Amino acid sequence: MEVKLRRATAGDLPRVKDLLILRSLPLEGVTENFERFWVAEGERELVGAAGLEVHGRYGLLRSLAVLPTAANVGIGSRLTWQLLEEAVGQGLREVYLLTTTASEFFPRFGFVRVRRREVPSDVLESREFEACPSTAVVMRWSPTASGIAEPPTVI
Repeated sequence: MEVKLRRATAGDLPRVKDLLILRSLPLEGVTENFERFWVAEGERELVGAAGLEVHGRYGLLRSLAVLPTAANVGIGSRLTWQLLEEAVGQGLREVYLLTTTASEFFPRFGFVRVRRREVPSDVLESREFEACPSTAVVMRWSPTASGIAEPPTVI
């Protein structure tokens, strides 16, 4: 499947929201942080999306979603690396995420499980933390702890 990653535009917002609803992900905070979203476009449709919230020196990877018909071909990985590359470029110290379904997906990028009380207060103020259930797994990524100073180029 030929897929192109690009920065999301305002016109993408309705399609991204539809994708998040389809994948049962929260919409809280999406509109306010949409300038830091990326989308994956297939030949005829938007097939994936993900966003990065910035809270001081920390990031929150959020709303990683891929259409079921485009799953398992690397789109989620490409979007994740794109956002981690952006986080490194912005000098963010750590990136956090919440997940209820993908805790086995993220360790390949260097994410590790942490307790909510280990999350910086700036990040905890994200609407994503309000919207996700308390049972969601919290994970953290840092360039130095993961041994990944720079994400690899993913084709």
